[in-house]
Amino acid sequence: MEGLVVRADFAVIGGGIVGLASAHALQTRFPGASVLVLDKEDGPARHQTGRNSGVIHAGVYYAPGSLKARLCHAGNRSMVAFCREHGIAHEICGKVIVATRPEEVAALDRLETRARDNGLAVTRLDAAGVREHEPHVQAVAGLYVPTTGIVSYRRVSEVLAGLIAAGGGEVRYGAEVTALRRDAGGHVLDTPGGPVHARFLVNCGGLHSDRLARKAGADPQSQIVPFRGEYYELRPERRSLVRGLIYPVPNPDFPFLGVHFTRMIDGSVHAGPNAVLAFAREGYHKTDVNVRDLGESLRYPGFQRLARNNLREGAREMWRSVSKAAFVRSLQALIPEVTADDVVPSEAGVRAQALTPQGALVDDFLFVESPGALHVCNAPSPAATASLEIGRLIAGRVPPQDHLTPAPTGAHA
Repeated sequence: MEGLVVRADFAVIGGGIVGLASAHALQTRFPGASVLVLDKEDGPARHQTGRNSGVIHAGVYYAPGSLKARLCHAGNRSMVAFCREHGIAHEICGKVIVATRPEEVAALDRLETRARDNGLAVTRLDAAGVREHEPHVQAVAGLYVPTTGIVSYRRVSEVLAGLIAAGGGEVRYGAEVTALRRDAGGHVLDTPGGPVHARFLVNCGGLHSDRLARKAGADPQSQIVPFRGEYYELRPERRSLVRGLIYPVPNPDFPFLGVHFTRMIDGSVHAGPNAVLAFAREGYHKTDVNVRDLGESLRYPGFQRLARNNLREGAREMWRSVSKAAFVRSLQALIPEVTADDVVPSEAGVRAQALTPQGALVDDFLFVESPGALHVCNAPSPAATASLEIGRLIAGRVPPQDHLTPAPTGAHA
């Protein structure tokens, strides 16, 4: 019934870090606005945000001038400042990117140039220099990135949710948006708790963002294809093999960064991920299958072209998924001392990757506008690092609202 409809100036779909940062930024830009975050889970950060490696990226890899490059560089600073302000445990530990074979040095050279073009102060290392940072790593050369850090993004999300509530907003869990439709005054969103009417909609639905965008009448010109990242974890007695973060030089012909070592903020050390097609958009286990999701992926021309163009690398990733020995061999390329007995399986994540019909991964963040709505249709790594900046960008793109007075330019979330 009409009297039971919840009304909000802004509804944000998705309780991950991008959705929460966007809601907080909207509160900052529009003081007094009613802001409602809707998430289908029982708490914040249950998907990509809470299952990533917790790295505060510096912005090495991204094309200069791209949204990823600009927002990651700025986000590195704002995320660290946010953690300091709110007492969130974090550490600026730096990372090394290493060439383990002479034929990788040219790619390391290009990566160094890109890092400097992105305004980063990086240090070139020879083999001895790499060992000074990471004594157990085998490499012929490396790049040290001092501003890379680690944090729990789930904890950051919890703090953001608290700030939203303290500012008069609401983060509502168990509130899956089952349908949405446009009306003259905004959008109506159906949830198990009843309908919600929002003057303006922000879609941060992650793994389901493309479907939500289409329901709202937007065309993202891409489709989310889920890739599961599988990790192992070093046993506690072998954590001393890794001081900080150790990355290989990425393969320029494959759209993922490769298996690496990450020391987490809780002291554990994770190794991975590989990247394989998930058989469900929330397919965190190898046995998770959703017929609709899998059918959409396999029928999608973009995925078919991507698979054809990356047959060799894709086969390696799939073999590494089923063979622990193969996974360990990839780790030994970085740290020869690692053995199969040193690692145990850890929690997997699923990357919501937008893919074009032509088979190209959408390389940058993708924001799609439709009447009364803005949709975040591609926000993989480094979205967590850049989340506060993404939130500000989204809030800045929301058109002026007749009944709300924007805060002065320069106000910060």
